[in-house]
Amino acid sequence: MSNQTNSDNKTFKALVVEETSDGKFEKSIQQRNVSDLPENDLLIEVHYSSLNYKDAMSASGNKSITKNYPHTPGIDAAGVVVSDKSGTFSEGQEVVVFGYDLGMNTAGGLGQMIAIPADWALPCPEALSLKEAMIYGTGGLTAALSIQKLEKMGAKPSDGPVAVSGATGGVGTISIAILSQLGYESIAFSGKPEQSEHLKELGATEVRHRDTINEVGNRPVGRPLWANAIDTVGGDYLANLLKQTKPGGAVTTCGLAASASFSMTVLPFITRAVSLLGIDSVFIPLEDKKAIWQRVATDMKLPNLEQYAEEITLEQTPEYLERFIDGKAVGRYVVNVRG
Repeated sequence: MSNQTNSDNKTFKALVVEETSDGKFEKSIQQRNVSDLPENDLLIEVHYSSLNYKDAMSASGNKSITKNYPHTPGIDAAGVVVSDKSGTFSEGQEVVVFGYDLGMNTAGGLGQMIAIPADWALPCPEALSLKEAMIYGTGGLTAALSIQKLEKMGAKPSDGPVAVSGATGGVGTISIAILSQLGYESIAFSGKPEQSEHLKELGATEVRHRDTINEVGNRPVGRPLWANAIDTVGGDYLANLLKQTKPGGAVTTCGLAASASFSMTVLPFITRAVSLLGIDSVFIPLEDKKAIWQRVATDMKLPNLEQYAEEITLEQTPEYLERFIDGKAVGRYVVNVRG
């Protein structure tokens, strides 16, 4: 470990997850030193972060996400450059960071300072404030990548509706809103019927209970009900979305909240030419990340962004991370790290 600035003992607040002697994991807000951060070129003062399911897994001690504790989660960060030994960024420049190892095994955005390799960061688009960038966060970036990949496969609004599973989650809500902005109809699937009106306000054409996806049962294919789909939960939901996609359509996959595995036949692929498209928002090339981020700041930029996220403080993050584990998270949560 090494200091990144001339102030060896400069302190900052961070969420710290610690493993106890009985194998449990406790979350608390602590004072940390800049000297605790890894030795990397780019030192950033974080202003905003956001909460994602992966952060909740890290904060609950999931060692497939984070190997060593104590640890500060947070796979998203937006802030101001303090120093950059690589010369890539200038002091005071606004930058955003998504993915790579941030918040996994490298101290993340739920701390007021981070130290990272310079090639993990992007300049914050002029059309977005730091807070707006984090309202999108990894969830919004994943939604945008999903829609762009469907477009690359030929999807267009006139084809018919796009099904969205996990519709009340971070990826789901932003997917619905962007689809609506681009002229698509969407069918929102959710296990929270009390959120139906909210989903329609976001732009969903229709809202159905998530379990209706699985009514196709063990049949190898079902009636073709949607042109394309965005799946955020995995498991049987992903398999059964594929079974009910129209010929030539595609389904993107980006999550595993229901399950990391699924079982089905190859019939939807070989009798309907349905495609399964993987979405990676973590290790995609930086140039591709820049390109999709420019779309987020232009044709995919949503009006009245504040309505898509609840702003919380760093002190509230332990409570809100539990909502993901308990299946009670709704929409996006943006963290005012310095507020």
